[in-house]
Amino acid sequence: MGCAMSAEERASRARSKQIEKNLKEDGIQAAKDIKLLLLGAGESGKSTIVKQMKIIHESGFTSEDFKQYRPVVYSNTIQSLVAILRAMPNLGISFSNGDREADAKMVMDVVSRMEDTEPFSEELLHGMKRLWVDAGVQECFSRSNEYQLNDSAKYFLDDLDRLGAKEYQPTEQDILRTRVKT
Repeated sequence: MGCAMSAEERASRARSKQIEKNLKEDGIQAAKDIKLLLLGAGESGKSTIVKQMKIIHESGFTSEDFKQYRPVVYSNTIQSLVAILRAMPNLGISFSNGDREADAKMVMDVVSRMEDTEPFSEELLHGMKRLWVDAGVQECFSRSNEYQLNDSAKYFLDDLDRLGAKEYQPTEQDILRTRVKT
């Protein structure tokens, strides 16, 4: 039997060569990929590093990313205020103005109804602002080393007017400062 290959054998050999070529190209591409293992304690900045890498080495965040982080900013802001409110009795701190009890109840109700990812209503926004400037809340915030509080709490709570605006869109800085359990 001769040196000739059947058409089927030629097609099979061509497929085999193409597969080998694709595997070689994939191997070259995989060798260029950099893998990074980030280890660290909770809230040590691992996810923040990934976000920063996306900003610096990729094209940054897409408009869809910005939209997706909006509820996270709302939640982080309310949850930070709730952490302060919950710590106050444990630290023996009272509101400087007794009227803030109603504002605190309103904020707690929003969380209990799991509405903390929604835009702030006018009433909620005003209540949060009154709470944030209360001397008792500020005293409790100054003792945040005695309880667990997001490190971005001040950043968001100082900017309630911007976050509460109807047309609010998160900035890169807002996204970098968000905390999402990973």
